[in-house]
Parts: sequence; structure tokens; C-alpha cells
Amino acid sequence: MLFPSTFLSGLGLGCGLIMAIGAQNAHVLRTGLRRSHVALTVFTCIAIDAALICAGVAGMGAMVQASPVLLALARWGGAAFLLWYGLRSWGAVFAKSALITDVALATVGARQALVSVLALSLLNPHVYLDTVVLLGAVGGGFPAPERPSFALGAMAASTLWFCTLGFGATRLSHWFARPAAWKCIDALTGATMLALSASVAFAH
Repeated sequence: MLFPSTFLSGLGLGCGLIMAIGAQNAHVLRTGLRRSHVALTVFTCIAIDAALICAGVAGMGAMVQASPVLLALARWGGAAFLLWYGLRSWGAVFAKSALITDVALATVGARQALVSVLALSLLNPHVYLDTVVLLGAVGGGFPAPERPSFALGAMAASTLWFCTLGFGATRLSHWFARPAAWKCIDALTGATMLALSASVAFAH
């Protein structure tokens, strides 16, 4: 059974976390701009996120629900992290640095492309922090019947974002390559995270 409000919570939090500029997003963007193994890269990122989100919501959720102390830590720790993440995103809006897309064409094989995306995803600590720890803790705070809806929402966010970033870059390369576009993304990310921080902190 799908719980729409819980699904939207997972979707919103997933979007806020996944849309932040990082090594993985930059790699997907470069792949799209180069039109080199785009589908392989995009679907690998989606599969990794889905596996980690499921593991986080299932494992962390059970652990948090079993302990009132862990539940409180997850609630306030998650709210604090979301607040910090939101403020950091807003800081990026006013930063002078910009994402370097490096659109120079490079010929790589499918195996090399797969190894690259696996390394940038699985060796990136933020991937685990976002999916297993944060999404797992927040998702675990929902009643057991609602957790699959939260996980599906977070996975939908991952799917929508990586498909848009990877396949969209092939058509919107000039727009995505502009620093102003990423500043808009950071602003949206910051607003989303601050709103979710308040929602987690004051949830009953």
C-alpha cells in the first residue's frame, strides 16, 4: 500500500540530498555532455542509490525504532544535519566557484566507464551519509507499513534526477554548463533542506 504523504517526504528529502553538487553528479553531467555511456552511468547510479536506500531504511529503521534514545538522536541529529546542509547549499549560491564540466571528448570503453562510476559512487562517503545514515534514519522513524513508501519516494527522486542530469545534459548542455544554473539548484536544495529540517524537528 502506498502512503502518498510519506512517499512525498521521501521524494522531497531525496531530491534535496541528491541534487547537491558533488563528485557523482559532476561525473554524470560530464558523461551526458560527452554522450559517452550515458545509460550505463545513469542506471548504475540509480541502482546503487536504490540498494543503499533500501538497506538504510530497513536496517537503520529497525535499529532506531527499537530504542527511544536512538529515535531521539535520529530526529534531532537528522534535523541538525539538514539545517547544516541547507545552510551550506545557500552558501554555495554566493560562492565564486563553479562546476567545471570539461566537455572535451574522450573515448572510453564500457568497462572503464562502469569502473569510474562505481568508484565515484561507492568510494564517496557522502553517498553513505545521505542514503544509509540520513535517509535510513528518517525513513526508520515512520511506522513500518509506511517505510516502503518513503524508500520508493527517495528512489524516485534518484531516478528522476539522474535521468534528467544524464540524458538531459545531451540536449541542455549549454544551460547546465552555466554557473547560474547550478546556483539555482543550490538555492532550491537549500530551501528544501531547511524546510525538511523544521519538519523533522517539530514532527510529533
